[in-house]
Amino acid sequence: PGHVDFTVEVERSLRVLDGMVAVFCAVGGVEPQSETVWRQADRYGVPRIAFINKMDRVGANFYRALEMISSKLNATPIPLQIPIGSEDEFEGVIDLIEMKAVYWDQESLGAIMYEKPIPMDLEDRALEYREMMLEAIADLDDSIMEKYLEEREIGVDEIKDVVRRGTIGRKIVPVLCGAALKNKGIQPLLDAVVQYLPSPADVPPINGINPITNEEERRRASDDEPFAALTFKVVMDPHVGKLAFIRVYSGSVSAGDIVYVANKNGKARIGRLLQLHANKREEIDRVYAGDIAAAIGLKEVSTGDTICDAAFPIVLEPMNIPAPVMTVAIEPKTRSDKEKLFIALGKLAEEDPSFRVRTDPETGQTVISGMGELHLEIIAARLVREYGIEASVGKPQVAYRETIKGIAQAEGRFVKQSGGRGQYGHVILQLYPLERGKGFEFVNATKGGVIPKEFIPAIEKGVKEAMASGPLAGYQVVDVGVKLLDGSHHEVDSSEMAFSIAASIAFKKAAEKAGLIMLEPVMSVEVTLPQSYLGEVIADLNSRRAHILDTEPVPDTDIRVIKAEAPLSEMFGYVQTLRSLTQGRATYTMRFSHYEEVPQDLLRKLISSIT
Repeated sequence: PGHVDFTVEVERSLRVLDGMVAVFCAVGGVEPQSETVWRQADRYGVPRIAFINKMDRVGANFYRALEMISSKLNATPIPLQIPIGSEDEFEGVIDLIEMKAVYWDQESLGAIMYEKPIPMDLEDRALEYREMMLEAIADLDDSIMEKYLEEREIGVDEIKDVVRRGTIGRKIVPVLCGAALKNKGIQPLLDAVVQYLPSPADVPPINGINPITNEEERRRASDDEPFAALTFKVVMDPHVGKLAFIRVYSGSVSAGDIVYVANKNGKARIGRLLQLHANKREEIDRVYAGDIAAAIGLKEVSTGDTICDAAFPIVLEPMNIPAPVMTVAIEPKTRSDKEKLFIALGKLAEEDPSFRVRTDPETGQTVISGMGELHLEIIAARLVREYGIEASVGKPQVAYRETIKGIAQAEGRFVKQSGGRGQYGHVILQLYPLERGKGFEFVNATKGGVIPKEFIPAIEKGVKEAMASGPLAGYQVVDVGVKLLDGSHHEVDSSEMAFSIAASIAFKKAAEKAGLIMLEPVMSVEVTLPQSYLGEVIADLNSRRAHILDTEPVPDTDIRVIKAEAPLSEMFGYVQTLRSLTQGRATYTMRFSHYEEVPQDLLRKLISSIT
């Protein structure tokens, strides 16, 4: 799931984790996708340990990877080990806390670990890096600082205690190394997880909103608190149906208990609870604060929903689900599979919140949206593998957006009075642009009850419905503020429907007056390639309307990294072009960055191709 198209897998894991091990390649160091995952971990405040893996590969360089963690991720890496040899001469590690060399037995495939004195030729380097480690942790603790300055002995337990506190406080990142394929360095890494990463009790209480009072509440990681858990993943299992993965933040719950689904204002019964360990499942009776388990029987629960004790309702902060940026039409190859296709796509959308399915009201086509070409290709592959449905996929389309440039106001009036009960809705709206990425805001500025307050939600609903299909080319309207200035009502004929339609009319009129523009998704692109192909690749990116931000060398190699921003519409099929330009020697990553205005000359072409 490290690929950017599957960013939601990383997102939902980090949302419920208390700590993580960030694995880096000793050859590649900090790669573009490592930076993306690191930023996601920063956003959720997850403490971490770094493990520099593949020390046995040709080109492995522990010290370069260490420097990249510092320079590229703005982290404070503290090596707790240094390697003994590298590439095919990688034998073991030197533990800088206990100042000993650790080796692994080849015959037992690393299961047997033994200690020896530090090799003579590495003694100076080990002392140098131990000194650097002590200097870094001395800044975190006054008593250690005192001992360090007075050159007194600092105990092993004291060092471990400060490293633990520094890691949990996200002030430092302990760094270990090894070669996972040969099981070298794994036991000390597992010990480090226990010694330095937080237990559920070390993590600050989680905040949530009480859906009844709308006030913020906190839940401590304690079995005595009221039950609260977050559903972070849903999987459709062919044998047991829907499996809801939950992280319990407070309290406990048993199989058979009825829980409150706070986001849906409904109740559900937990049929069974499973403890999952890779592909093994073990049925359990009860889960407690800090546990992660899978629940069977929660039919109405989706990713991001909170389940809790009905007597103490709370809605925990959901995860940040990125909006899809690419859309394709899909249809079954045989007519008989049409119903099966829609059911299968619905199940896949339940599992993956960054994947959406809808029916286009104009064409009647089934349209799927996702994070990129690879994401949608894999969805199509899963339809064949898991559901036996062969499907044809259309050309990718970009998720454009519409917005306004200026401020404008307009009147919307929906009146039907011809004997009997009529319809009457009348509003005056003002539209104003918001900052990029702010979405939508609605402000009721009416005075004196000109519009009864029970009709205000219907007006907001009418505006939202009008925003779903913009006047320019039918794309969603975003980054618009709407102020309800005035209006009028009829004692008998006014209804929610009439006000909703009036609001929709007023919005469309005001949007056209305010001046509409089209926005396109712009991707952040990083291309890693040999120096000799730099010119051709930059020329190709420029032809795709890319903006080159930087070109930086990878130290001690002839490799260059191009950082650029390019419109998604120009990047379809880029992987094939890049392969042919560089004889398959370049790689690239692409992730959504922001929306930007479509240039006028392209806008005319775009609108004429749609309408």
